[in-house]
Amino acid sequence: MQDEDNPCLTCGACCACYRVSFYWAEIGEAGLGGVPVDLTEKLDAFRAVMRGTNQPNPRCIALEGEVGVRVRCTIYDRRPVPCRDLPFSGSAGAAGEEKCDKARAAWGLPLLKT
Repeated sequence: MQDEDNPCLTCGACCACYRVSFYWAEIGEAGLGGVPVDLTEKLDAFRAVMRGTNQPNPRCIALEGEVGVRVRCTIYDRRPVPCRDLPFSGSAGAAGEEKCDKARAAWGLPLLKT
């Protein structure tokens, strides 16, 4: 069942399709977003990644559940900026969002209706 207000309740495709890299200062309790340090890896001097996303078959360590069935982000209120900023197709009046559509297609999920 799709929740029209939050399609990610039954999706999660983007969380299991893309590398999530972000500015290191978002990590930790004192960080800008408070991303838990144990869920991250260092990418370079300025960026970190969510564990599990910097590999050929990415899946964010914070994603819980089965993609396309029922999922949730275990750190939703503390997720990094790229996760907050990635729009899904149909959000904010958008006809389609390329990254959302690509991730859904990779998981064999239908495109979201706009």
